[in-house]
Amino acid sequence: MNSNSSLFLSRRGFLLAAAGVAVSTSMRPARAAAVDERRIKVTPAHARLIDTGGPQTTVWAYDGTIPGPTLRLRQGQPVRITVENGLDEDTTVHWHGIRLANAMDGVPGLTQKPIGPGQSFVYEFTPPDAGTFWYHPHADSLVQIGRGLAGPLIVEEAEPVAVDRDFVWLLQDWRLAADGQIAGGFGSAMDASMSGRVGNVVTVNGTGPGDRSVKAGERVRLRLANASLARMMALRFEGHRPVVVAIDGQPCDPHEPEGGRLVLAPAMRIDIVLDMQGHPGSRHAVIDDFYDGLAYTLTTLAYDAAPPLRTHPLGTPAGLPRNPLPQPDLAGAERQEIVLQGGMMGGGKLKGVGGMIGMGMMGMNGGAAWAINGMSMTGDGHAGMAPQFTLKRGVTCHLTMRNETAWWHPMHVHGFSLSVISRNGSPVPHRQWQDTVLLAPKDVIECAFVADNPGDWMLHCHVADHQMAGLMTVFRVT
Repeated sequence: MNSNSSLFLSRRGFLLAAAGVAVSTSMRPARAAAVDERRIKVTPAHARLIDTGGPQTTVWAYDGTIPGPTLRLRQGQPVRITVENGLDEDTTVHWHGIRLANAMDGVPGLTQKPIGPGQSFVYEFTPPDAGTFWYHPHADSLVQIGRGLAGPLIVEEAEPVAVDRDFVWLLQDWRLAADGQIAGGFGSAMDASMSGRVGNVVTVNGTGPGDRSVKAGERVRLRLANASLARMMALRFEGHRPVVVAIDGQPCDPHEPEGGRLVLAPAMRIDIVLDMQGHPGSRHAVIDDFYDGLAYTLTTLAYDAAPPLRTHPLGTPAGLPRNPLPQPDLAGAERQEIVLQGGMMGGGKLKGVGGMIGMGMMGMNGGAAWAINGMSMTGDGHAGMAPQFTLKRGVTCHLTMRNETAWWHPMHVHGFSLSVISRNGSPVPHRQWQDTVLLAPKDVIECAFVADNPGDWMLHCHVADHQMAGLMTVFRVT
């Protein structure tokens, strides 16, 4: 196994409103800066996903490439990205992990009118945080991400980080049929109510499990991003000791991962510093062994024959500069809790959709298989979604997430990063901030954030089948 109604602000209206109301003081650029202009087009395309001799697969792509072009932006510099829709269906773009104005968040119906076929939309924001992010559709997301729509977004630090090379691996998981084309069956009841659409081919930057050339003695910053629909990953770098320096774009205390395994759920990103201490000419596998009995080689680090760049290894990597995140005030925090319910082997108790559901019917024909606090919101977002809770702007929210299901859920919050406080009662070390928090079955996680960004914001599982089948909610900041 290989791996747009009056409910919406016009662009002019938005700009006028934004001139009077800043998202937050921490999000204002320090001084006027030239606007970085970009343009992306969404179209069908072809890609060779299996190997050089395999058939080309029909995909959907940004600018015709799998993954989409890497957008390298500057922290504090305004960007204007025009997205053209060359598909035969609506789309949007969600700038995953970026703290931006609500009108730019890319959720159809909730924050913007979808981009219709042949139409375009201009996204404008100033990234407040340096780090590793990504972009993807939030319309028909199960199908559109599953057909290839994803791209890396890197916000550069003001000062370069002391590494020899800086690169990104965007990991995608594909379910391909025997003819090398993307298999049908999106949104099946089994996928919806269980682990989601896990595929049979995994690619790194659009290619299969080939070699990645490295040099002995070099230090690299490797940005890992999981753009899969459902596949969880746990990566081991044989013969190497990765040091985690950022999670979901936010710097943390540098540390080696527990057990040497980097657990990366859909939508998560981890930045590591990797010292290449193998011998010239040696080869070292990068193995994904998340699923018991299904380990495989994701790729191989292949050292060239040149002598090492350094005679002595570098010291412990320094931490990255912290981003301007507002610090939660836990003493005065407002407490909220969300409970994840449903799914196969989860009792089928979905109060918001009529009580008990026959297990064989869960998730069929776009129906609900999951709930949050007894209510199911299905699909990708729409106008009039009632908020689960409302926060006054500036208040600290202490949020508890409780997984009562038998399945793993990477819970993604839009518009904010969460300070992760504890997991199952134990403190979480390394001062971690995340926008996508992975909950194992029965996990209870406590986190906190300052509600400094007004609007209606999504909170959902990033296993796309789970989101589409009800594991999604909205909260409001006023």
